[in-house]
Amino acid sequence: MIEANRTRCLRIALLAFGAIFLFAVYPLTVLWPSGWAWHHGRSEYLEMIIAIYATLGVFLLLASRNPERHISLISFTIWSSIVHGGVMALQSLSNPMHAGHLIGDVPALFIVAAVLAWLSPQAFKAPFK
Repeated sequence: MIEANRTRCLRIALLAFGAIFLFAVYPLTVLWPSGWAWHHGRSEYLEMIIAIYATLGVFLLLASRNPERHISLISFTIWSSIVHGGVMALQSLSNPMHAGHLIGDVPALFIVAAVLAWLSPQAFKAPFK
């Protein structure tokens, strides 16, 4: 991919993922709790996760203006999505009650990581430099 196109696509991906983290995580937990919420009813844990992802969303939106200056944030988003998704996948596989997450938030996090890693290979490799 041509670097200018990659940067343009990265900016769009950062905008999209930022908006999703900021505005869509909470509604998804309400509309599809078996794929997005790990507890029934009100949960302090869920409120904390929503707050963390909303904050990450704001910073991804800011990073979309100039992704080259925010490689560490993009790297964090990639790697935290891989780790968080991996832990959730193992938990979902070991507890049939949480199997819905294997088609909900687990693949969503892996998609975020894959898209950002493909569009920003330097961020994907950053921890290993």
